[in-house]
Amino acid sequence: MHSADQSLNTNSFLKSLGFPSVEIHQTFTHFDFTKPSRRVLVIGPMGSGKTEFSARVWRDAAVALSKSDKIMALTATDGVDRRKVMFVRSLHDTRFGEYPEDALAYRGGFVRCGSNIVRITDSFDLEQAIAAHLDVGTWIIDEASFYDERLAYVVRNHSVSRGLLFIFPTLILNFRRDIFNSTARLMLDTATDVVPLTAYCEHDECLEDSFYTYRYYTVEGRECPALYFDPLIIVGGDTNHDDPLQPNYCTRCDSHHYLPAKEYTFFTLKPLGEQASGGDSLPLKQELYHMKHEIASSQLYRFMQQRYTRDTPDDLVCLNALLASCIAEKALIYLYAEQNLITEELLIALVEELDLDRDYMKKTLQDNRRPVNLDQPLLKGLY
Repeated sequence: MHSADQSLNTNSFLKSLGFPSVEIHQTFTHFDFTKPSRRVLVIGPMGSGKTEFSARVWRDAAVALSKSDKIMALTATDGVDRRKVMFVRSLHDTRFGEYPEDALAYRGGFVRCGSNIVRITDSFDLEQAIAAHLDVGTWIIDEASFYDERLAYVVRNHSVSRGLLFIFPTLILNFRRDIFNSTARLMLDTATDVVPLTAYCEHDECLEDSFYTYRYYTVEGRECPALYFDPLIIVGGDTNHDDPLQPNYCTRCDSHHYLPAKEYTFFTLKPLGEQASGGDSLPLKQELYHMKHEIASSQLYRFMQQRYTRDTPDDLVCLNALLASCIAEKALIYLYAEQNLITEELLIALVEELDLDRDYMKKTLQDNRRPVNLDQPLLKGLY
């Protein structure tokens, strides 16, 4: 029988019993620990409940462990019991500093994991943690996209060979709405299950579903969207900042996820970087100078003025992006750390000659795993 016919018969039956015709949706009830070798991606924007999903798995595991020993025949593979859960968080994650050290914390609450929480820095640390807890069958790895890409294969190999279950509450898309990085791509390639979550768009005038994480700065009370070439990673909390250097994050729908200067990045900024990589860095140097010291003379400014001309609230918000600090620094970091078009020597020279913000660049380059000693003396003859 076709599903449409089944649905019609079900509705007719409900009506015959005096019940209204309703549409029934599947919902989260409890987690299934009986299926081995799964790699479950729990994806969605900030605030969509990814870590809260993990807390529910944790609570379900506690219930499952309270059952009789006969249940272990269903939840274990070669002595590894998937009802035993370990929560993994980055050693650098300081978002929930107000909670206990053993807290699996999410917006609105937390559960305490006791000794079943570990902090790691990379996939090698994860291997050591797994080796130290051979009886643990379920591993919840928070924000796995922030680790090295090797992690995807470490997880797959342990999952396939030992039946381990891995759950990844993580961002897959970055603030640009691109796949976050190669780790996120490999996790998508090796996943067996995906649980997509959404949230309300956090725009004041919207109740649409949101799939995207939105980055913006606040300058004198004004919302200033991050430009497309804003650094990919900026380590910090997700609290609100009224600081032109510290980004804020929220979740937004298609209509309210502003991402100005994407075309400029590919039409102008990246070609200038390619020209510099070929030996002619003067045009790039001039554009960065204008960004830093005379923004109205830059090609970026002209592009923004031509692109956002409708004088609508959305266009005005996009124009606010030019109010954020360190725009030249961000453009240079993008060309060096992401596009690999600028040599370290040229980077140091441009920072010196253009009087760019060393402290901001050192921290942000470190965040993006491309640290540079910007206190070296200027190297001559690079232009």
